[in-house]
Amino acid sequence: MSRSNDSASRLVAVLGPTNTGKTHLAVERLCAHSSGVMGFPLRLLAREIYDRVVAIKGPKEVALITGEERIEPPGARWYLCTAESMPVYSGSGSKDSRQFAFAALDEAQLGADPERGHIFTDRMLHVRGREETMILGSESLRPMVKALLPEAEIISRPRFSTLSYSGPKKLSRLPQRSAIVAFSVEQVYAVAELLRRLRGGAAVVMGALSPRTRNAQVEMFQSGEVDYLVATDAIGMGLNLDVQHVAFAGLSKFDGNRTRRLTVAEMAQIAGRAGRHQRDGSFGTVAGEAGEMTAEEVLAIESHQFLALDWMYWREAAPRFDSLTRLIADLEAKPDGPPLRAAPEAIDLAVLKRLADMPQVTARLSGPKSVARLWEVASLPDFRQTGAEHHSRFVAGMWGHLADGGGLPHSYVAGELARLDNIQGDVDTISARIAAARTWAYVAHRADWVEDPPAMAERARRLEEKLSDALHNALRQRFVDRRTSMLLRKGGSDDALLPVQVDAENQVFVDGEHIGALDGFAFRVDSTARVGERKLLLAAAERHLAAYLKEKARAVAMAETEEFSLGRDGEGRPALLWQGAVLGHLARGRSLLQPLFKPARAVAGLEGDDLRAIVERADGWIQAQLARHMGGLVALNQLAADAATDGVVRALVARLADAGGIAGRQFLADTLTALPKEARGAARKAGIVFGALDVYHHAILKPAATRWRAALFSAQTEKPMPELPPESAVHLKEWDFASAADCRNAGYRRVGNEYVRIDLAERVIKKAHEARGERLEFGMDMAFATSLGLSEEGLQALMRDAGFRRIETPPAPIAAEGAEAAAAPAGEPAPSETPAGDGAAVSEPEAEPATEVVEAAPVDAVSADAGANGEGEGDSTGSSPVAVASQPVNLTYWRWIGIRTAKPAPHRGRTQERKPQKRQKPEHAAKAAPAVARPKADAPSALALQLAALKEKMGG
Repeated sequence: MSRSNDSASRLVAVLGPTNTGKTHLAVERLCAHSSGVMGFPLRLLAREIYDRVVAIKGPKEVALITGEERIEPPGARWYLCTAESMPVYSGSGSKDSRQFAFAALDEAQLGADPERGHIFTDRMLHVRGREETMILGSESLRPMVKALLPEAEIISRPRFSTLSYSGPKKLSRLPQRSAIVAFSVEQVYAVAELLRRLRGGAAVVMGALSPRTRNAQVEMFQSGEVDYLVATDAIGMGLNLDVQHVAFAGLSKFDGNRTRRLTVAEMAQIAGRAGRHQRDGSFGTVAGEAGEMTAEEVLAIESHQFLALDWMYWREAAPRFDSLTRLIADLEAKPDGPPLRAAPEAIDLAVLKRLADMPQVTARLSGPKSVARLWEVASLPDFRQTGAEHHSRFVAGMWGHLADGGGLPHSYVAGELARLDNIQGDVDTISARIAAARTWAYVAHRADWVEDPPAMAERARRLEEKLSDALHNALRQRFVDRRTSMLLRKGGSDDALLPVQVDAENQVFVDGEHIGALDGFAFRVDSTARVGERKLLLAAAERHLAAYLKEKARAVAMAETEEFSLGRDGEGRPALLWQGAVLGHLARGRSLLQPLFKPARAVAGLEGDDLRAIVERADGWIQAQLARHMGGLVALNQLAADAATDGVVRALVARLADAGGIAGRQFLADTLTALPKEARGAARKAGIVFGALDVYHHAILKPAATRWRAALFSAQTEKPMPELPPESAVHLKEWDFASAADCRNAGYRRVGNEYVRIDLAERVIKKAHEARGERLEFGMDMAFATSLGLSEEGLQALMRDAGFRRIETPPAPIAAEGAEAAAAPAGEPAPSETPAGDGAAVSEPEAEPATEVVEAAPVDAVSADAGANGEGEGDSTGSSPVAVASQPVNLTYWRWIGIRTAKPAPHRGRTQERKPQKRQKPEHAAKAAPAVARPKADAPSALALQLAALKEKMGG
């Protein structure tokens, strides 16, 4: 392909602003010819058009040639290249003999660019197609075309749509489908990060990106995954994007020498990307980031009227290689005159000059071929942007291998590629590796520079793709919050129609994006969400979950009984759970057995029939559970309401029901005193157990009943529901009840610093009375008490509460006690059954010390632990004297002193509330035990009874 003077060859210059379809026209003409070549300013744009032509002609017919990428099938007829890579000249300076029917150069006005202008000027002057040549550029290029290409036919292409200025806007107010243009990597990152927080993210496009990364980022924007694009001014070089608004994040840029304000033509080139074909576009600035455009700049951009170019940069495209000095002189030569100017020193010439000053480089020059090869090496692009000094040292290192005409060692290139094969790191780190990989990809495509070029080029290509994918993921992770973007983007009237999924772990996804989790009907925002996202996610849940929660409400209304359970909510209140999630809590009702169900806040947010169905199902389940597990309490209330029952019994069961089915005898002292012995039968038939220390209903100590009693009192007192001991626990050592009421409601009695279940404490006391019989002092096998886990201190505390005191010496012979009993006066009344005092209650200030010692009433025949966990039902056995005598046992000895009577505790209402007592320290436990009165002065002792019996016998 060379410059031709053939009159049959048509030379056309297509000029006009952006969005005029110039590139599209050139591609159509390219495909219309039997062969063709087209040069572009960017590798990214060349790749974009390559993909388009491949879709028309097929991959075997189309080639892509850029500095670091070469796809050239055998027999390819259509070539898409960067301007530098167009097949015009070979490295030796001879013309390429290949001829193309069509040739085109895009963005030819870049001939005025200080860094690359001489390349575009040269291509404009020398690129010719055999049949047709097309020069594409802005209207400002017209004077240059007339001056340099007087034979060219100029075609003006007007813009298809209107471009208007919309003024400065905050980032948060930018319309969707906007592109924000920045002029430094730091500014690109800052804007993208801010858009991530405000709008869910943005795609990022920079000239340094690989085509693979750029395409992946653009695809996010084109597909609508994100509505914002942050780019450098590379966006103005013909990249075809669906942009409606262009916002300038700055109006100045560093051009390699200084920071200067953008020219109007540069502004127009970028702003012109807004709008597409016949769709209008707008442009403006980012408020607070860039200043405002002047009225003259706005008018020029909107009317597409710019200052015409009156010069272009030029550099000798075919320098001589006689010597290094001659080469440098030709590259610095001046053009013949206007409208061409000598190009500023480019990076390749700067590197060449530095190499010329290195003795180790010049010493290996041996003729024109060697000088030409050095120029090829010096022309290696500085993809890493390290600057002329650093880049020249890198090139000098390569020259050491290439100076003699050989290639770079395979191990050397492979080692460099292996060193870069690492996808770890942030955006900047991966970008730097891609830039280095591009360098080696460029090297690998030079057939005379490396061993086995195809294999090495393929390896470099795979590495760049791998790093590009990692960079895309890093950019997406850093600058795109797909969840926020999706929720903001799809916030229209059809937003509620987006697919909602709730997985087995109750994680909520909207359109595939995780927004949080459901805890029952309550939505919990994703814990990883930032503070600014929480309100958005809550609003999204409210919109999207309405239909799902409606279905869930129906599921609750139809749920099986086993799906519900009793527990505690986050505030410690007794709660009704459905499938482990809180539906609501129990609140104070008209009575202990009539709590109210208060729906949780999330459930209460439901409307109409859905809420009503849940409340009705919850109330029904609560009443069914109370009837099932609190039958003893229900029975007590029914007995208290039965008019046919004796009034004293009704009073007793009413007070016992108020106390939740368990009460210390002291609490019921006045009622028990008034209760005739013949009336106790009715009470026992109702399930009441009269223990030595406590009175309770036999079914009220079952685990489920205990749990419900704790919940009912918590609701009634509006206090947190206490944590209950394990259901199988009969003795607690490491536990701490908040109050005596909590202890009793849980079914335990405190003995010293330990707790033992009430029914089992009564069994121990019952066994003690059975072992005592009619004696005051007796021996007892404490194996059962020990099996409960009671310590020695706990056992003594329990026996002390029950009226027993430990003695160290064995008791007197039974015969003597029999004589004692025989000496009793015939007319003395039998000891009366007196209510035993509650050890804890006796120590209260208002309890008055008793003045007499009386024998305790026998424990009821109903087993003290009947119905509780199924342990010991119907067990009324004790350690009889025969049993003790028939087998070896380890006896401990006790003296029956009696339980002192105490002033009955006043009735405190239905909640049995008492002031919590301070827990005594172990060393003072004995002091906290109930005080026991000494025998009355006139009570006959055992010795007095013996003397009386002897006197009576002698007198007889």
